Amino acid sequence: MVTQKDIDRINELARKSKTEGLTDAEKAEQKELRVKYINGFKASLESQLQGITVVEPDGSKHKLEKKPKQ
Repeated sequence: MVTQKDIDRINELARKSKTEGLTDAEKAEQKELRVKYINGFKASLESQLQGITVVEPDGSKHKLEKKPKQ
C-alpha cells in the first residue's frame, strides 16, 4: 500500500530531477516508489471493477470478467 509519505517522496524526487538531477541511489529509489504506486493503483482499480455488476437489456445480470491475455 502506498502512503502519503511515499507520494510526497515521489513528488520530491520528480522536482529534484528537473532542477538538480538525481544520484544513482535516488533514481533507484524513484523507480521503486513508482512501481509500488502503480501496483497499488492497479490493485485498487481491479478491486473496484470486481464490484461492478452489468445489467443487460433483457434484465440478466453478470459480473465483469477478466479478458484472457493474448
